[in-house]
Amino acid sequence: MSKSVIVVEDDNGLREQLVKILNSVAGIRCVGACGTAEEALQVIPAKKPDVVLMDIRLPGMSGIDCVAALRPVLPALQIIMLTVYEDSQSIFRALKAGANGYLVKSGPPATLLEAIVDVSKGVAPMSSHIARKVVQHFHLVQPATGGAGDLSPREREVLELLASGYIYNEVGDQLGISPDTVRTCVNNIWQKMQARSVSSRWPGNPDV
Repeated sequence: MSKSVIVVEDDNGLREQLVKILNSVAGIRCVGACGTAEEALQVIPAKKPDVVLMDIRLPGMSGIDCVAALRPVLPALQIIMLTVYEDSQSIFRALKAGANGYLVKSGPPATLLEAIVDVSKGVAPMSSHIARKVVQHFHLVQPATGGAGDLSPREREVLELLASGYIYNEVGDQLGISPDTVRTCVNNIWQKMQARSVSSRWPGNPDV
C-alpha cells in the first residue's frame, strides 16, 4: 500500500521538485502541495495523508506553529520538518510541537525518501547535520549523570556515527548490529530529546 504525502513549502521551485521526486518512486504518492501553513491547515485535515513534509519557515504562520495546530486534529500524522536551519532551538521547538523527524533540505533525495519510509514505520529520521547538533546538546564528551533522559552507551555510539555521516545500514555494520536495532536506538534518542525539550534541563532553551 502506497504512502500518501503532502508537501508544505513556500519556495515554488523546491516545492515542485519535491513533488516530482515523491511521484517518481513506487510506493509513495504526493497528494497535495501547499505554499503556506494557512493553506496546509485546510488541505491536510481534508486529505489526511500518512506523512507531511513541513518547511520550518513559512510566510505568515511558521511550520512549527502549523505542526502544533495539526497535532490535536491528526494525532497519528507523521510530520518531518524540512529546513535549511540547523539551530538547536528550532529542533527543540519542533519536537515540542509534535514533529516526528527533522531533516535539512540540502540532503540527497534518497535520504528524504528513506525518511518517509522510516517515519511511516514509526521510526524518526535524523540527518547527520541534526545528529551533530544532538551530540552537542547531549554533551557526549561528559560522563552520563544517570538520569532517565541520558543516552545509553549504545545510543551514544549510534548518534556519534550518524553525526559522522554514516547512514543506518553503515552504522549497523560498524557496530555489528542490525539496521532495525539502529532505528530503535534513533527512536529512543528522539524520545529522550522530546522529553528534554519540554524540560528546563535544556540549557539556553527559554522557549520551553
